[in-house]
Amino acid sequence: MHLEVICHFKKTFKILFSLSFSLLFFFFPPKGLGWYTVNSAYGDTIIMPCRLDVPQNLMFGKWKYEKPDGSPVFIAFRSSTKKSVQYDDVPEYKDRLSLSENYTLSISNARISDEKRFVCMLVTEDNVFEAPTVVKVFKQPSKPEIVSKALFLETEQLKKLGDCISEDSYPDGNITWYRNGKVLHPLEGAVVIIFKKEMDPVTQLYTMTSTLEYKTTKADIQMPFTCSVTYYGPSGQKTVHSEQAVFDIYYPTEQVTIQVLPPKTAIKEGDNVTLKCLGNGNPPPEEFLFYLPGQPEGIRSSNTYTLTDVRRNATGDYKCSLIDKKSMIASTAITVHYLDLSLNPSGEVTRQIGDALPVSCTISASRNATVVWMKDNIRLRSSPSFSSLHYQDAGNYVCETALQEVEGLKKRESLTLIVEGKPQIKMTKKTDPSGLSKTIICHVEGFPKPAIQWTITGSGSVINQTEESPYINGRYYSKIIISPEENVTLTCTAENQLERTVNSLNVSANENREKVNDQAKLIVGIVVGLLLAALVAGVVYWLYMKKSKTASKHVNKDLGNMEENKKLEENNHKTEA
Repeated sequence: MHLEVICHFKKTFKILFSLSFSLLFFFFPPKGLGWYTVNSAYGDTIIMPCRLDVPQNLMFGKWKYEKPDGSPVFIAFRSSTKKSVQYDDVPEYKDRLSLSENYTLSISNARISDEKRFVCMLVTEDNVFEAPTVVKVFKQPSKPEIVSKALFLETEQLKKLGDCISEDSYPDGNITWYRNGKVLHPLEGAVVIIFKKEMDPVTQLYTMTSTLEYKTTKADIQMPFTCSVTYYGPSGQKTVHSEQAVFDIYYPTEQVTIQVLPPKTAIKEGDNVTLKCLGNGNPPPEEFLFYLPGQPEGIRSSNTYTLTDVRRNATGDYKCSLIDKKSMIASTAITVHYLDLSLNPSGEVTRQIGDALPVSCTISASRNATVVWMKDNIRLRSSPSFSSLHYQDAGNYVCETALQEVEGLKKRESLTLIVEGKPQIKMTKKTDPSGLSKTIICHVEGFPKPAIQWTITGSGSVINQTEESPYINGRYYSKIIISPEENVTLTCTAENQLERTVNSLNVSANENREKVNDQAKLIVGIVVGLLLAALVAGVVYWLYMKKSKTASKHVNKDLGNMEENKKLEENNHKTEA
């Protein structure tokens, strides 16, 4: 009950105070200053100085704002004596006001609704002073963004490019479109700009939307489009730009080209060739008509057409065109290179020695071809020609030809020549300088390689101890070394698959053998004679030494010498025998 009385008393007091304050204003009109403007950013704190000199007889200070109809709404009161501050019960300013000792009013968290005419009033006993302040609140809009962008633009067609949107602005701003940095202005049939703005009834913030309809050309390919919003802030006018947007420009095909894949300098028989047709439109055509040489009707296909394992008759002009516009056509010439080689004879050929063999390597090609002959992997200076075959002519011949301008175009044929011949024998002999031995050689020529056998005529015995040379170009030899004590006849037999050939050679006994025996006897005689002479000299020397002895001894010695001489003569007869 007590609290209700107090509350009722406060309300009564406020009513009486307001009535008295109004009567005071009626009897004492306020004296004030001109208008003053305070700019504040949305959400910041609005600071409004009173701009009045505080009089000495000040009773209190008070702030109010004016409604659109001009009626005042008091929001803050400060007594000069009690130094107390009272804030009126105004919902929109609850807990947002602050009144300092110098009567500066601060409003936190600035809103759009704070845009009003506020008045600072200083009241004395005999006067009222006023200082009006106009509050302007600004809200920077969001960065503009291009939305609802077209997936593509088509040349010569007016089409919506997109919407440029900027939100939460106060006051509202203006949107401008740019192409490659230059301002786009409305142009009938080419540039249409539709602008609209909407205000949120709660926040009182504006959303601006600008729609651009644009008629594009090929010059707009890769061109950036942007938009900007221009707005007013506490410090003046500002502009914020959007990110760039680049659009895919569709335009019709104006030219058709044809390509040969894979790109080669030359095409040869057996290759696979792919024709690719291209249109310079965007998007490019997906289907074409392909025209083959000699075929008036086109073949409908994707942008490629493949020819497999081409032959020389595929040489000609190839064309392609659009399906819906056959007059737009492109062509290319294709030459299929070829190379033919004919070797006559070829393969394995057997001929007899001395035969003639004509050989020809015939070339047919789309261009001049090079020809190379090889024999046993060795390059020949000229093509082979055989008027009379020899064993050394046998071998593996290869005729190889190529088109140097065409990669991989080569041909080769081979001829394996076999030269056969019956065995031919030639025998020779050579006596050693000492005369003690003889070397007999059997030279054999023939193919296939003949087998050689040595025999002694009469006895028929086979000689196995022989020495053979390497078999080269159908020739080789076999030799033996003998020392016959009597005259003999040696037979050399050579045999291959064609024939068996025999040849003989008479070999006389060694003529120096008797002379050698006589010489040996002579040498022995000389040696014996020398031995006898030495013995006789010794005896004579011994007799000479005995001459100085007595006569009897001499007589006896003589007798003895006679007996010795007889013995010596006997020995000499034995030696001679």
